[in-house]
Amino acid sequence: MCVLDPATRLSLAPGRAPTSSSARSNAACRHLSSLSCSYDLDRYASGNAIGVGTPRHIIYVVYIYVTLRPPVDSSPSDRNAAAAAATEAATMLSRFGYTSSCKPASSSSYCCKPPSAGATMNTWRCRSAVSSRGGSTAMVAARREEEEEWRRYLAPERLEVLAHLEPWAEAHMLPLLKPADEVWQPSDMLPDAAALGADGFHAACLDLRARAEGVPDAQLVCLVGNMVTEEALPTYQSMSNRFEATRDTTGADGTAWARWIRGWSAEENRHGDVLSRYMSLSGRLDMRQVERTVHRLIASGMAMHAPASAYHGFVYVAFQERATSISHGNTARQMRDHGDVALARICGAIAADEKRHEAAYTSVVAKIFEVDPDAAVRAMAYMMRRRITMPAALMDDGHDADLFAHYAAAAQQAGVYTTSDYRSILEHLIGQWRVEELAEGLSGEGRRARDYVCALPEKIRRMEEKAHDRAGRAGKEPTAVPFSWIFDRPVSVVMP
Repeated sequence: MCVLDPATRLSLAPGRAPTSSSARSNAACRHLSSLSCSYDLDRYASGNAIGVGTPRHIIYVVYIYVTLRPPVDSSPSDRNAAAAAATEAATMLSRFGYTSSCKPASSSSYCCKPPSAGATMNTWRCRSAVSSRGGSTAMVAARREEEEEWRRYLAPERLEVLAHLEPWAEAHMLPLLKPADEVWQPSDMLPDAAALGADGFHAACLDLRARAEGVPDAQLVCLVGNMVTEEALPTYQSMSNRFEATRDTTGADGTAWARWIRGWSAEENRHGDVLSRYMSLSGRLDMRQVERTVHRLIASGMAMHAPASAYHGFVYVAFQERATSISHGNTARQMRDHGDVALARICGAIAADEKRHEAAYTSVVAKIFEVDPDAAVRAMAYMMRRRITMPAALMDDGHDADLFAHYAAAAQQAGVYTTSDYRSILEHLIGQWRVEELAEGLSGEGRRARDYVCALPEKIRRMEEKAHDRAGRAGKEPTAVPFSWIFDRPVSVVMP
């Protein structure tokens, strides 16, 4: 997979076009008009309209259009390919919020309504193997093939494996949950007015605020990002309830899988709660902006690869639980260094919870590798080819269109969660699941998946080294990025 960033991949200077002349693809423009979504792509592709102020989504659509369309001549196949390119461009426009119900416009303008004010552009991925001819058809076929691949995991024999593992989950996963009267609660971590009395509560809050003053803004941004991620728990519980054979069908099922989902959710619920209370008491954050970000993230949801397959879902959650444990653990150590012992204690307790949850999901995937190794390694390769993306990738504060990218850059720079952590998690899971040792029972596809997964950490390491070398040669200067969470105070980050 390759990531297309219009700002860097196209390298468009004012008045320059991607690669084409103004005389190309009249047939494609006519076809686009026939789709009732006239957008004068040739005007943009000719370089007469692309400039510094051109919206990124327009540049991206033009890129797709120019890349896929062939030179126009009298060949029927070329006209068909040009029409396919226009169809692809129209599809891209619809994804950015443009309506397809408008009438064709003149040759000097487009009539499609712009996206809504809240619409943001996410990173788009394309297959680098898509050729300039028949690209649209190839992309559709590839997406269909991907869907068919994970849907094979909904076959009866796969679901039967999970059904047979329920007694194992009862014996090995449920004991990792703690009863409500034994586990810590947010009130144990923060000043409690009922227990301390008015004067004692006031004094404790003053002490907490004084210690919070020593936390740098960069760490506060990372803390908010972690908290927002934790608060989107409804999304994660609904995600788990989409996994066939392990979901909580009625909402109160007595199966081990269902009780695990509810128990895990109950423990996770405390994490966002305690972090939110701390932030309110600290006085360092614009809580209304933080709460709006949480609201928008839950409303936006999250994109999940292979959304109904427990094989793929358990791989994803095992990875994420370790990632959150590392992130909160790093935050705890940093807060201790900055003198905020209350916050260090909170983050340490959350990291310990995540460690238990990681153990549960890692062990169940290990069991699946034991009983169904070929399907397990193929599911792991499927997820790693698409990368394990953070569940809060769609976070939005209503101000910064690239909020998640800026938050991720801040976390990387602060050492809270880095690309090296991503690689180390993958190496850890390969070892835990003994992927390198897999041989017996693997199909040809399974062996290729095993080889891909085992080679991936070294590939990521080389990419890290190259990125570091490029950054050193380029001499990138930090960018001051204002974060609404901290009253628009700027944090210096180096963007990749």
